[in-house]
Amino acid sequence: MKAAMFDMDGTLLHTEHVAIPAFNATFEEMKKQGLYNGPTPPGEMLLAQLGKTLDKIWEALLPDTSVEVHLKADQIMLAKEIELISQGKSVFYPRVLETLTELNKRGYEIFVVSNGLEEYIDAIVHYSGFSELFTDLYSAGRFNTKTKTELLAKLLADYPNITEPYMIGDRHSDIEAGKGNNIPTIGCLFGYGDLEELKDADYFANSFSEIAKLLP
Repeated sequence: MKAAMFDMDGTLLHTEHVAIPAFNATFEEMKKQGLYNGPTPPGEMLLAQLGKTLDKIWEALLPDTSVEVHLKADQIMLAKEIELISQGKSVFYPRVLETLTELNKRGYEIFVVSNGLEEYIDAIVHYSGFSELFTDLYSAGRFNTKTKTELLAKLLADYPNITEPYMIGDRHSDIEAGKGNNIPTIGCLFGYGDLEELKDADYFANSFSEIAKLLP
């Protein structure tokens, strides 16, 4: 079985269309609830954290607050994101639908492998309009994994009939996951990671549609 494993944020999804307004709304809500009284970090700071597990993201964005505050921020932001996603605010990169459809016709099983929350990933795929193209959705929130390498290892163990796997993503954690599981990787230069961050990838894509050309 051939399989293409895709990161979500910065690979399939042009994340800032949902993440930035949800992020700003989260901090406003936290201030109202008395959970935080500092300035709202710039949106670019959030985008720089994408690809990390949620505990690492909040450690970077809220370094002087408790784990309880981090968990509350998780809950608030998830609710804000799902609200925006349900309103049709998600924006996928150009030709995502066409490329996934082509890969599906060529015999590829399509997976999501993300460090995000399960409900977030489920909502994006559910409201995408092409959820039938995905075989399964693997998220750190669903399986409580600490690294993407661990998450990808679980997927490969759960689907032992996969013989030609490829890990595709825009951050170092995606390339690291592929290398850690001895499978080929494609670095997405159109996402949030640059060439330096993705330098260990086996192949590079400058647009989503190029991925179909790179996969055999």
